[in-house]
Amino acid sequence: MSTLDEREKGYERKFQQDQEMAFKIKARRHRLLGEWAAGRLGLGGDAVERYARALAEAGLKHHGDDEIVAQIARDLAAKGVALDAAHIKLELERCDREARAQLGAAR
Repeated sequence: MSTLDEREKGYERKFQQDQEMAFKIKARRHRLLGEWAAGRLGLGGDAVERYARALAEAGLKHHGDDEIVAQIARDLAAKGVALDAAHIKLELERCDREARAQLGAAR
């Protein structure tokens, strides 16, 4: 195997690792956001876990964050909690930083 082939394989491994880490970060941040939103919704016990898990799963199906933010905004509005999408996006950013710290990932 030539040096060029080895370098190519190394880049492929690095790309795969980066993609796996991005997936883990996204799942973790959506779960953290779900836990935060569940608290705002007044959920407790197993309901927090179910809501956070459902949100994390939904977040992995969508490429952007807008649908997740909109879902949380709808859920909060239905409970009479006045938080706009901008506030939810700020919380998503905080959850992203926390997820990266928990997983030991650099930005």
